[in-house]
Parts: sequence; structure tokens; C-alpha cells
Amino acid sequence: MPVKNRFAELQDEITAWRRDLHENPEILFETHRTSAMVAEKLQEFGLDEVVTGIGRTGVVGVIKGKSDTKGRVIGLRADMDALPIHEQTGLDYASKTPGAMHACGHDGHTAMLLGAAKYLSETRNFDGTVVVIFQPAEEGGGGGKEMCDDGMMERWGIQEVYGMHNWPGKPVGSFAIRPGAFFAATDQFDITLEGKGGHAAKPHETVDTTVMAAQAVLALQTIASRNADPVDQVVVSVTSFETSSKAFNVIPQKVQLKGTVRTMSNDMRDLAEKRIKEICDGICTTFGGTAEVTYHRGYPVMVNSGEQTEFAAEVARKVSGQCDDAPLVMGGEDFAFMLEERPGAYILVGNGDTASVHHPEYNFNDEAIPAGCSWWAEIVETRMPAA
Repeated sequence: MPVKNRFAELQDEITAWRRDLHENPEILFETHRTSAMVAEKLQEFGLDEVVTGIGRTGVVGVIKGKSDTKGRVIGLRADMDALPIHEQTGLDYASKTPGAMHACGHDGHTAMLLGAAKYLSETRNFDGTVVVIFQPAEEGGGGGKEMCDDGMMERWGIQEVYGMHNWPGKPVGSFAIRPGAFFAATDQFDITLEGKGGHAAKPHETVDTTVMAAQAVLALQTIASRNADPVDQVVVSVTSFETSSKAFNVIPQKVQLKGTVRTMSNDMRDLAEKRIKEICDGICTTFGGTAEVTYHRGYPVMVNSGEQTEFAAEVARKVSGQCDDAPLVMGGEDFAFMLEERPGAYILVGNGDTASVHHPEYNFNDEAIPAGCSWWAEIVETRMPAA
């Protein structure tokens, strides 16, 4: 695989960084140790500027090329946070923090971008400026939005932005990408159904919330099967069903439902929110109860820009010789917020035959490091060739 020789030389060092991060996972915005390590490394590499505290615990580094004749500025982003999962890998460098684990490979993303930053700072073989972005709280916290809200794009004049995620099941070091909508919008809902509780032996004297809730769980599936255009993507999943009573002989006064909605367009997002409320209100009216529905909008659809996606794929083929068409992904990704502010692209790099992300036996494959580092470096050197 024609990766840059420098990354083959650096692989052991980058692997050591990655495994240190893996051993010391931090969740959401609590990436204090991770952020400090990243900032320390960037300063060691001799970057022109290193700033902490962007988006609470995010880190931004600036690398200036040998020349700057066109004023080009490219952002490269990696996520740093772990997941609230108890690790079951049995690795020598397994998590030392109970209930926290790098189960999505953000340790690998951070280490690879550090490797790319070291190389780019050593060589500076480009015309323009690189901004390396290390983001907290990708796993549900919206750290990407917070960094944007802190004015990151404007402060450093970022014109394009590129991101990467490892992908179990794809050959190590291969790539995949798609233009347009790529990762889904991710929303959450909370539903409280209230009726009239009572004795389980006298259901006629109650308004049975468990029956209402059971009907609602089933009826919500008709949003995908009967409301959405069959060519559109929507997933409605009820993931929690909790009654106000744990007794076997009590019909509960209240039932709470929680769940998630995944969509690939704003129109479908609007439809799902509208129908969840209408369905719950209708069922409760039928049975004599009431419904309170709260719909929380989370990450937007992540949309790759057309021209930048084509360029990113060309670079991937240059690095590995392979860049496949990626499938639509119904998972969420808060790099979407950065792509709403600037054109750019997000690519998948193969992690090999490993456990899936968000699994307690998952581990980032260190053999993917040279390919990932090379892709980021080539993005810069190809997009902003030295004058």
C-alpha cells in the first residue's frame, strides 16, 4: 500500500499514543487528560499555534506551509471522546476507567491526526494553512456544534473541512465514501401517557396506560411503513417502556416511552415529529387518556459536499488504491455541524475483521494508522500544493 514512508516509521510511536488514549478513556466534554495530551504533543511538534478550550475542551492547532500565496485554509477534524461502556477486550492496555471505553475508535482518530500533524509540521510541503481540530463530545454531546458556536471556523478562516471514521468489516486501510446525505439525523422522543390507575382485577374502572402504550409502540412503526415514501429512509425505535408501578396487580397511572428517530432529510424529520405527536394523541383520545410528547432534535443529517467528496475519494485511491461507494448510515455523526458551516467531506477507513463499533469487545486496528495518516497528509499536500 503506497502510504507515506514517514508514517511507517512513525507507526510504533503513533500506536503508543493510541494505546495510552485507549487505556485512559474520557466521556463527552470530560476529555481533560486527553485534551492536555493532545495540546502537549502539538506544542512538541512545533505548531505555529495551539489553543485549548474551544467548545469547552476542544483543541485547535495551526500549521503554516512553506508558502501562502493563495490564502487557502483546510481543517482536519478528529473526535476524542469515549463511550459509557464497560470494556471486555482483555487487552493489556484495556480501559483503566470502569464504565468507560474507547468503543468507537476515537482514540485511533485522535492518534492518526496527531501523526498527520507531526508530519505536516516537519515537512510543511504545502501552500496555505492547516487547522487540526480535536473535538470532544461526539457521542451525543454535540461537541462539534459547540466548537462551531465558539467561532472556530471564522477565527481561523477555515474554508474546507475533512473528517474520518474507522469502519469494521472493511479491509484494513481501504476507504469508502459517498456524496450528499451520508449519516442520518438523530432525534430523541419522550412520551408520557397518563390514564387512570387501579386494581388489575378491575380494569373496567381504569384507563389502562399499558394498553395505550402497547398500541402506541406498534402504531409508531406505521410512520415508516405507511407514512413515509418507500424510497425515503426513516427509523423509529422505541427503546424504553417504563410504568409508574412495578406491582403485578396494579394498572399504572402513567407509562413513559423513550426512543429515537433516524432520518435522511429535513422533510422526513418534520413528518416523523408530527406523526409521533398525532399518533399518541389519537390513541390516548380513543382510550380516554392523555399524552405528553417531547421531541428533541439532535444531530442534523451529515451531508458531504460533492466536489470535496470527489477530491477525497481521489486522495484515498492515491493512498490505498481502493475507495468504494459507502452505504447510507443511519447512525449519527456531529461532524454534520461542521459540514453545515463549510464544504468538506467525511470518509471511512477500513478497520478489518473486528467487533463492531459500540461493542464491548471492539478495538481500533493499529494497522490502519499509516493509511489514515497518509490520507490526511495527502488531502493537504494535494489540495494546497507547494508553490
